Amino acid sequence: MAHVARTSEAAFETVIESHLLQHGYQSVDRQCFDKERAIFPETALAFIRQTQPITWSKLESLLGDRTGEQLLRDLCKWMDDYGSLATLRHGFKCYGRLVHIAFFKAAHTMNPELDANYAANCLGLTRQLRYSARSGHSLDLTISLNGIPVATVELKNPLTQQTVTDAITQYKQDRDPRDPIFEFKRRALVHFAADTELVYMTTRLAGNATHFLPFNKGVNGDAGNPEAPKGRSYRTGYLWEEVLQRDSFLDLLARFIHLQVDEKLNDEGRKIKKESLIFPRYHQLQAVRSLVRAAEIEGPGHNYLIEHSAGSGKSNTISWLAHRLASLHDQANNKVFDSVIVITDRVVLDKQLQDNIYQFEHKRGVVEKIDESSRQLAEALENAVPIIITTLQKFPFVSDQLKKLAEKRGETSTGDLPTRRCAVIIDEAHSSQGGDTATELKRVLGGEDLYNRAKEIATEEGADSLEELYRNMAKRGRQPNVSFFAFTATPKHPTLSIFGRDKTSFHKYTMRQAIEEGFILDVLKNYTTYATYYKLVKAAEDDPQVERKNAARALARFLRLHPHNIAQKTEIMVEHFQAATRHKIGGHAKAMVVTGSRLEAVRYKQSFDQYIRAKGYSIKSLVAFSGVVNDDKVPGVTYTEEGMNKGVKEKELPETFATPDYHVLLVAEKYQTGFDQPLLHTMYVDKRLAGIQAVQTLSRLNRMHPLKNDTFVLDFVNDREEIKEAFGAYYQGAVMGDGADPAQLYRIQTELNIAGIYEPEEVEEFSFIYFKPKQKQSPADHQAMNAALDPAVTRFTELLKDNPDEAELWRGKVQAFRNLYNFLSQIIPYQDSDLEKLFIFLRHLSPKLPRRNSAPTYNFDDSVRLEYYRLEKISEGSINLKNSYPSPLDGPTEVGTGMVHEEAVPLSRLVDKINERFGTDFNQADQYFFDQIVEIAVLDENIITAAETNPEEKFELVFKNVLQQLFIERIDQNEDIFARFMNDNAFQKAVTAGLASEAYRKLTAKTPRQKSIEF
Repeated sequence: MAHVARTSEAAFETVIESHLLQHGYQSVDRQCFDKERAIFPETALAFIRQTQPITWSKLESLLGDRTGEQLLRDLCKWMDDYGSLATLRHGFKCYGRLVHIAFFKAAHTMNPELDANYAANCLGLTRQLRYSARSGHSLDLTISLNGIPVATVELKNPLTQQTVTDAITQYKQDRDPRDPIFEFKRRALVHFAADTELVYMTTRLAGNATHFLPFNKGVNGDAGNPEAPKGRSYRTGYLWEEVLQRDSFLDLLARFIHLQVDEKLNDEGRKIKKESLIFPRYHQLQAVRSLVRAAEIEGPGHNYLIEHSAGSGKSNTISWLAHRLASLHDQANNKVFDSVIVITDRVVLDKQLQDNIYQFEHKRGVVEKIDESSRQLAEALENAVPIIITTLQKFPFVSDQLKKLAEKRGETSTGDLPTRRCAVIIDEAHSSQGGDTATELKRVLGGEDLYNRAKEIATEEGADSLEELYRNMAKRGRQPNVSFFAFTATPKHPTLSIFGRDKTSFHKYTMRQAIEEGFILDVLKNYTTYATYYKLVKAAEDDPQVERKNAARALARFLRLHPHNIAQKTEIMVEHFQAATRHKIGGHAKAMVVTGSRLEAVRYKQSFDQYIRAKGYSIKSLVAFSGVVNDDKVPGVTYTEEGMNKGVKEKELPETFATPDYHVLLVAEKYQTGFDQPLLHTMYVDKRLAGIQAVQTLSRLNRMHPLKNDTFVLDFVNDREEIKEAFGAYYQGAVMGDGADPAQLYRIQTELNIAGIYEPEEVEEFSFIYFKPKQKQSPADHQAMNAALDPAVTRFTELLKDNPDEAELWRGKVQAFRNLYNFLSQIIPYQDSDLEKLFIFLRHLSPKLPRRNSAPTYNFDDSVRLEYYRLEKISEGSINLKNSYPSPLDGPTEVGTGMVHEEAVPLSRLVDKINERFGTDFNQADQYFFDQIVEIAVLDENIITAAETNPEEKFELVFKNVLQQLFIERIDQNEDIFARFMNDNAFQKAVTAGLASEAYRKLTAKTPRQKSIEF
């Protein structure tokens, strides 16, 4: 019997009870529970008497013996009307007097009375509570705050053959949601189902429709819980030792749990208001608390990267974090941040923040949305509004607005804010980290301290007139008064470099965990790919000479827009939608068609409508593309999104698509990021996708819906392995590869300098004018800056005439220098004014440099004919990421080495080559890529030396090391080849041998240089 007792559910309860009672909880007798009112009345009255004796006395003088009963009556009515959460936070009225039923911890410790009231809270624990007069059931554990039940827990012990699943079933089948203790919002706020391995929770009981969410820590990016630390007996011990710990649970009630009201279209297209009680998931709670703790200890001036997958509840995490940071005090009771600035383009986040913070504080004006002008932003920053929501684009204009505000007050100003301590929360970090706009944000928030630092350095360097130059340099790096909290699901290498720590994120919630916990769907589970086989023949009598790369692109475009190609794919898509997709999600499923260009979107829309009409299907489509599209087949005919959608305006399109009237959305470069439509089930892809773009586009399908249990992708273009690699980079969390080498920046600077396109004096002259103090600037400066740039433009123009390849190579180095400096200056505190001067000079020189004569464009509509065409399904089923290892994200390197002159080939030969290799190997555009690699490789000093001193077989070993770097640097130029080269060893060896042989022959001049390389 003793053995049975040790393994029983009751023993599990005892462990939890014992821990909580030893750590601040008080045992509350179950016999004291009022089942009709669903409260512990004596506990509630005792708390009011103890903490508010004056209020009690005044009520007693009015009500006498009825005081307690009246208080309970008003308390329960208030909770029934406004909910227990609002009542606990803000109190209730009794005979005109405000009565508090709980006190929460203040942000500081300067008021002893607040501390005493907080300590008086009775966090009660009751075992085996019989909660209903109608049933004999009891709850394993009930947690109450000052007599108000706030949480329930059902426990199961796997040693008795029962698990958390049985606890969930118990809540669904044996707990009547109509019982007062379970009524939504009115009493208990959260219900936990737990065993020794897993925890689940819900905030709303609804019988068999109850939806429980996992509340687990995760194990190395996977679902579940890690083994218990030494000294702790259960994997789920964190629930009572951390989450339900007294201070933690009171904090959850005070500043996390909130009522979210969403206005949504239901499946029938009607607008409905839906209330949800939001309790943070474990990763959200952990992320917010660890970030706040770090900020409290470290103070301003630090960066934090939060890598949270889609489906992580990022809006709520940002909302909680913003509120916490806005009221954060350090150990000395000083505010850590004067303002919290949220950088986002999402309207929903603004409303959510406003609503949540009002629930927490019952105050308006804490949050200000900047939706008018940069002047509004300047005023909010000047007034240190606690939470400011704005877009990045308003910051470049703030300095001018600050000056105007000062002038209006009759003051003079440098356009700098008083130095304030700011927390900047960035929603989608990878789109907000670079460029001049981001550095302007740092400049504005750097305030007067940044201005004074620049002045000091300028004086030390004996260059008072170039104070603005040093300020420009200083604004690129970290500002000691500004902390960045950057959120993203798909960090790039620069994101990790700028915001990460030790090459990783501060906090992670992976795609894998989100999928396994059921917060998003696995969009690669049902993935079907098609291959297109075709033959083009020359229809024209003549055989004109054409440039390979441009002609190859024109032929590919000819095929993509060919009516037969579009018609065949339309038939496959529409028939699949009719037969399969439209029956999903209770008959409400929708699909998206991802096209490769705006004109393709137009043609597909026409083809869809025509095919659907012919078949008599009740399917309606919408199309999304920007601007005006010209039809090159019918001169003068143009198309717009609104016109093709019969008057549906651009802003109305998402809501219109959400209605039951529409089923398919055809897109061209729109709605591929940030589009949240849970009814989207199927995606038809007729566009090349790679890397982050593939992840973001396909992830439009992953949103959950109560009736949605799978998704489907039909892909006409992309290779399964490449899609797997793209998702693999983020499935278990991003891994940072090698960073950019700072020495490379100086190497490129030297190469640019010795080319002789510009003179050092010209760079100095331009910088002197550009960085003049504002009060000394004049209209003549524009003319003088152009005069400083023009000699370099003239020299480049001459070089372009005499040696176009060398000129384009130099142009590429200019872009490489700009990219590398823009990146490295954010993570390395450069004090080199020559780099800043050259960066600014080249930034203004680049747009003035003439371009090489544009390559001819071709239209093969009349000279090429499609003779053969076949679409074939080549694979279907899941793309499994379980055992995939993420490819490290590599940093910026020297890129953009310019164009190599195109050689003319007969059109007939080009068409033959494409037909031979299509579908099984690479085409002539790829051949051009290989030729370009050789052209660049033979300029490398190490390669030249290796060719001079080694036989060919040893030369290949040296060449191999350089070749891999060249491929990485040119990933954007040909991602097909890059993916194959990195993942296919046999292909890599063949390419390396072929290119090494070609480079060796070229350098040693043993044989004439071949025009092409075959594998």
